[in-house]
Amino acid sequence: MELGGVFSSPREDFSLQNILELANSYLENAYKSTDPETILALCHDAETSLSQAEKVANLTGDESMNGLIATLYNGLCELLDRQGLRDEAAAFREKSQKQG
Repeated sequence: MELGGVFSSPREDFSLQNILELANSYLENAYKSTDPETILALCHDAETSLSQAEKVANLTGDESMNGLIATLYNGLCELLDRQGLRDEAAAFREKSQKQG
């Protein structure tokens, strides 16, 4: 079922906190999954949300969520490391260190 024509994504109007809640949801579900393809898809969605969160934080000058952004990037790092994706994990480790 395709929802593209039925629902528009309100993601553009999300607050920084909403974006981070969404990223956290993706990450939590990725940790719960046992299917490698599902894990990667959820990690991709979490990364997309975190990238958006960074942009919003930079545009607004809001540094209050940098610790949470760093924590979520670190979670992606750990999960990808478990999946044997060392290079991808290293990239998220760098982003985590940059934020926190």
